[in-house]
Amino acid sequence: MAKAIMIQGTGSGAGKSAIVAGLCRIFRDMGIKVAPFKSQNMALNSFITKEGGEIGRAQAFQAEAAGLEPCNDMNPVLLKATGEAGCQVILNGKVHATMKAHEYYAIKDKVWQEITTAYDRLSKEYDLIIIEGAGSPAEINLQEEEVVNMRVARYADAPVILVGDIDRGGVFAQFYGTVELLKNPPLEKGDIGGFCDADYIKAFIVNKFRGDINILRPGLRMIEDKTGKPVIGTLYYQNHMGLDEEDGLSIEKSARFNQAGHKDLRIVVLRLKYISNFTDFAPFLYEPDVDIRYSLWEEDISSADLIIVPGSKNTVSDLMLLRESGIEDCVKAAVRKGTALIGVCGGYQMIGKKIFDPHNVESSMREVEGMGFLDTVTTFDRTKTTCQVKAVMSSGSGVKSDKNILKGYEIHMGNTTGDVGLFSLKRFSKNSAPQPPTPNPLFDGSVKGNVWGTYIHGIFDNDEFRTSVINSLRGRKGLPPRKVEVDYQSKREEAINRWADTLQNSIDICFILRQVGMEYCMKM
Repeated sequence: MAKAIMIQGTGSGAGKSAIVAGLCRIFRDMGIKVAPFKSQNMALNSFITKEGGEIGRAQAFQAEAAGLEPCNDMNPVLLKATGEAGCQVILNGKVHATMKAHEYYAIKDKVWQEITTAYDRLSKEYDLIIIEGAGSPAEINLQEEEVVNMRVARYADAPVILVGDIDRGGVFAQFYGTVELLKNPPLEKGDIGGFCDADYIKAFIVNKFRGDINILRPGLRMIEDKTGKPVIGTLYYQNHMGLDEEDGLSIEKSARFNQAGHKDLRIVVLRLKYISNFTDFAPFLYEPDVDIRYSLWEEDISSADLIIVPGSKNTVSDLMLLRESGIEDCVKAAVRKGTALIGVCGGYQMIGKKIFDPHNVESSMREVEGMGFLDTVTTFDRTKTTCQVKAVMSSGSGVKSDKNILKGYEIHMGNTTGDVGLFSLKRFSKNSAPQPPTPNPLFDGSVKGNVWGTYIHGIFDNDEFRTSVINSLRGRKGLPPRKVEVDYQSKREEAINRWADTLQNSIDICFILRQVGMEYCMKM
């Protein structure tokens, strides 16, 4: 069975996901067979594994940092907020149900079984598991219900490194308060007498520090004196690391990274209330001639060269908000004057003629008028399509593209019919084997004039295709086309390596190795 180390935070957004990714790369480069694990994730950014399962995007990125193909076991429970209906609960990659909090807690034994089974499978395959917690372990009202922090540490016998976000203020109170609140938790039957959850915390990491480290040092010594636990590293604030982000809190930070200097083109992604998989558009951040921003401002929409309606976890609700706020009218006005429009997944559903929901999957509305840009109709059903795909542009689509095969993945509930045929698809299931052939060719996407849509997530990760989209926008403005200038996968690798170097130079990696019984420490 694998050794384990756990990264917990004093609260959400402390930087746990990025630190786990960095450690995965550091230990991989040391020759350690390492894998990430997060028992329960609540996020609208998700990824589809080769098994056809849905996991958190952060765990897929951490797997990439570890040099692994993401798998369902790395995130056995994913919760996707859907609004008033509660959360869609995904167990072992597949939808279980949409549930309110009390309904979810009622199945906690089943959830815990899924978590431990997944962890045990993963533990048999690797030497070291780096576990990510969620939120704070010191939510005392949830200690009997939680399945993601100290209960996991106890099960995996994992030493815990606690990360605090000093940029928000009060980091020493967060460290001290967390330790104190964990001194008398309800322990699992069979735990060693006198050993409490606070004892699992072995050290602290201060994250997002700005300023003079000499001013901070007295506080570091005092917190060690008060808790008996060392601070093993201080990480300076990073404006944008080029890493996949887990939730919408980071949207403005990512967009600011891209906005320096003059840009030939402006892409505006509508910042929906339930926006999902906004990392679909991260590749544009690296394009030298593109200013990309997430916005609902009329000024941004009217000045855009391309408007993107992104994925949504509640398509109908977000469509109604766009309609009621007048944003839909702004988009229609922009499209009438020639602005290009793309809809992805939920956005693709919104820009068709109608949405039918006969089983009330998303809302109490059985029928909703779409924006009407495409001659398509979407019907929601109870079955969720989750698979990796390869796609080829159909001839005569009207969208400029090369003939390379495009890679991506689908995550959607419902089917879209009508004038569909922008892409021909092959869906892939476990072990990357094609699914049984369908009687007719499988098509996705629709195009009409300066508007097109697709269900394919990750489509802009394909460098040639992304460049063809940019060149079509450049052509509309009378600008010359350009060649592919950005290798997105290389940029991702550079970002991971750069972050791993920063992490390795800022925290005591040898301390972590000693905690998991790996006494050697390679030269840093």
